[in-house]
Amino acid sequence: MKSCLRIPRVLLPEKGFENWAVVSGDRFSTDTAFWEKLNSQVGLEPSLLSAILPEALYPEVGEEDVERVRESMYGALEDGTADKLNRGFIFVRRSTSSGMRRGIVAAVDLEHYTEGRGESSPVRPSEELCSARVARLAALRRGAPLEFPNTVLFYREKHAKLIRALENENLEKLYDFELMGGGGKIEGYYIPEEISEEVIHMLRSRAEPCFAVADGGEALSAAKVCWEELKPSLKEEERRNHPARFALAELVDLYEEGVVLRPAHRVLSEIDAEAFCSFFAGNMPCKRQRTVLYPTASDPVAAIGKTDELIARFLAANGGKVRYTGGDVSAAAAEEDCAAVVLKTVEKEDLFSALKGGKLLPRHTFTLGGEKDGRYCLEGKEISYD
Repeated sequence: MKSCLRIPRVLLPEKGFENWAVVSGDRFSTDTAFWEKLNSQVGLEPSLLSAILPEALYPEVGEEDVERVRESMYGALEDGTADKLNRGFIFVRRSTSSGMRRGIVAAVDLEHYTEGRGESSPVRPSEELCSARVARLAALRRGAPLEFPNTVLFYREKHAKLIRALENENLEKLYDFELMGGGGKIEGYYIPEEISEEVIHMLRSRAEPCFAVADGGEALSAAKVCWEELKPSLKEEERRNHPARFALAELVDLYEEGVVLRPAHRVLSEIDAEAFCSFFAGNMPCKRQRTVLYPTASDPVAAIGKTDELIARFLAANGGKVRYTGGDVSAAAAEEDCAAVVLKTVEKEDLFSALKGGKLLPRHTFTLGGEKDGRYCLEGKEISYD
């Protein structure tokens, strides 16, 4: 099978990594205080805060916001803040609440990515996508010269031969610092082009999907949307190597010890908690502790789908809000107008088989950890010739 990877020229700042790297804008989506604190910490220093428009601070984005993002990217190129490396991958080591997570930053060919149900391709989403978020990110990407995505893709290699081989190489260290907002420590090492070619060979697989989205699926889909919009205006020879055809992602072995698939529990607020609990328990077998519900279905994926269906029905009839968390729900559910549904998630061994035939899991089937464990926007790549 032809490889769906491309060796990019990655953009990184020459200095100031601590302020530059920022957790993706879809994290802490209701915590304005978190983002305001980061804004205060960064001050006037170069930072990707100016390029991501956090959802908590910008629930809606207008053309002025989009233009401001573009200008900050052009500014980073023009003043030399973001510097382009020689062609190569980046080997990343990241400490998280679940342990060490190691990955490879590479470019994915969007011609090998599909997201619809029943569609089979080497690169696939794992879960249903949020169309509103895809549209939001596509709006930010259109006309932007650069991308700084948060996408993580799973691949499978139980014996970690690739990662062990990279750790035995004498790679040049590019950065080593503590991530803002309590995101843990991160190290990055440059993988030269000739070794990157070997990495591509080791990751070549006939299985479909070869890569499955672990996090940041909407960013990858937004890149696909923009590429499909641009493609008709290009000649065939231009399409082969246009930078918008390729999107950065971090490739992570599903079997890494630091990769833990945590369930995303549902927390409801601004509701009549007793009414919800009665409604839910009357439609789905579960155990109950005060206003916390525990579905007892043996199939975790089916339980998630049914849970979301019941929540949607209740909220449509009664109003209220729902959010998703991989953490403890007891404190939130103890509030007067709140309730929670605690779910199980898919096991590592079952993830790729659940996606065969172009299937998709329900949204928020799993999370890689807490809000601080998500991938930080850090490495970038050109996506325009302008």
